[in-house]
Amino acid sequence: MKQKDRELRVDFVGGAVAHRLRFGGGRGQALAKAMGLRNGKTPMIVDATAGLGRDSFLLASLGAQVTLIERSQKMHALLAKGMADAAQEGGELRDIIERMTLIQGDAKDVLPQLDAQAILIDPMHPPRKSTALVKLELRQVRDIVGTDVDAADLMRVALETARSRVVLKWPAKADPMIGIKPCSHQILGKTTRYDVWMID
Repeated sequence: MKQKDRELRVDFVGGAVAHRLRFGGGRGQALAKAMGLRNGKTPMIVDATAGLGRDSFLLASLGAQVTLIERSQKMHALLAKGMADAAQEGGELRDIIERMTLIQGDAKDVLPQLDAQAILIDPMHPPRKSTALVKLELRQVRDIVGTDVDAADLMRVALETARSRVVLKWPAKADPMIGIKPCSHQILGKTTRYDVWMID
């Protein structure tokens, strides 16, 4: 195993995740709004591209039951360890982890088997137009999971199976995903936007 792969870990106890838990802004955050955590509603959420699990952890910290799907065996193992480590901390962290269910598999196959009100899709993003380097951690994830060339196929499956909404997390200035119908609305952040499809 390469050194850089050994250094990548999923940490729900400290660092950026802990800071976001304490000071992130609760349900006022763009992700929470996009996923429908408002007006007292807390949908059942499926994170179809779990990755480092940070968005799932945030949503679970706000009370949502979240199913994480990760097809990479290596990322799944990192997630499982990170979740176990956080659960061992007890207290609030254990309560959050208990609202998270991790599945290893291809979301295109798994989603039709689930009863998802809201589906979050955060594929590996297209190459940036700027010359700024992507954070090392995200480069490490890309090395493990690849480039998600089937992201549009996953979006189509999600749109067919979600009961309430599908949310695509995408770079703020990126072009819309090719081959997918226009979204219902967008929630914009400085570097990220959430394209939201409401299901009739």
